[in-house]
Amino acid sequence: MSAATPVTHLWLREETKPMEHRAALSPDVCKTLLESGDFAITVEESKERIFADSEYAAAGCTMAPGDSWRTAPSDAIITGLKELPENDQTALPHTHIMFAHCYKQQGGWKDVLSRFDAGKGLLYDLEFLQDDAGRRVAAFGFYAGFTGAAVGIDAWCHQQLSGGKYPTIKPYPNEDVLIAETKAKLASIGRLPKIMVMGALGRCGSGAVSYARKAGIPEENIVKWDMAETAKGGPFQEIMDVDIFVNCIYLSSQIPPFITQQQIDSDRQLSVIVDVSCDTTNPFNPIPIYNVNTTFDNALLDIPTANAAKPLQLCSIDHLPTMLPRESSNQFALDLLPTLQQLPNRSAAPVWTRAEKLFHDKVQSMATAD
Repeated sequence: MSAATPVTHLWLREETKPMEHRAALSPDVCKTLLESGDFAITVEESKERIFADSEYAAAGCTMAPGDSWRTAPSDAIITGLKELPENDQTALPHTHIMFAHCYKQQGGWKDVLSRFDAGKGLLYDLEFLQDDAGRRVAAFGFYAGFTGAAVGIDAWCHQQLSGGKYPTIKPYPNEDVLIAETKAKLASIGRLPKIMVMGALGRCGSGAVSYARKAGIPEENIVKWDMAETAKGGPFQEIMDVDIFVNCIYLSSQIPPFITQQQIDSDRQLSVIVDVSCDTTNPFNPIPIYNVNTTFDNALLDIPTANAAKPLQLCSIDHLPTMLPRESSNQFALDLLPTLQQLPNRSAAPVWTRAEKLFHDKVQSMATAD
């Protein structure tokens, strides 16, 4: 560290979203950052996080009580994953790194940005930390698709085996345990579902395809669609002809809907939708048959349909990778590490300067948005 470069203080906050077990920073990544001499790291204690407090302490981090970031030093960069609680509208004077879900005019987007504007704070949205090619430097996409396909197949199995309320989803110690459980259920049914993955060539879609294969779904039962297949514009009857539809696209502009109410009211094979993309409150949501997110303890939404003989259930959990919290957190933190290492000189780092400009542009857009 040069004498001209001040130490960058990262403050890893406790996640408050129910059943969120992941972390933006792993103990190993914290250790690497601390050893550079360019960083100080404070970690809030958490009983929910997959990594024990002792793992961070052993890496050299300073420990602090949960939810103490509000009184952190003004130069601390508050780092987390999921958005802050909606019922708190206090001004935000710090710089934050997180997934804020407010740049695509999602529900309540102005409320989120107004808090930063009021406190003169700054948001570096993890979703929009992008390299020179416009690709996200770190994402949970692969494990979002991977676990999304797991939930979709499991929900389909539940429909075949018992029906009734779907059980609470709990985190798994590793993917081998999850895969073995899926295989056992499929074996007891005697037939394998047909699954369509939309956005199959992306990070998220490749994760969904990977899980289907590992669970033993044959290649001919996995329908892989991407931009070439959707270029004609929806809605798509092909979705109605599979058992499970997993939506993994990245929505950046208005597109025709993939599914309509008229389609699901008609004869169909489809009985499970997993909307991994979760553009639930986005005005351009391509699955406009629902408008609420589901949760790990209420994972499936019963979609009203005139086709009473064929129930349709939808999963729209927006933090699915927490089903495999250690694996997904480790991968994400390692992907993010090179970009974090640029933070001490972020005024000269394009990833950070682009993210800062985007934040100011979004704040400015509040004045002209409907």
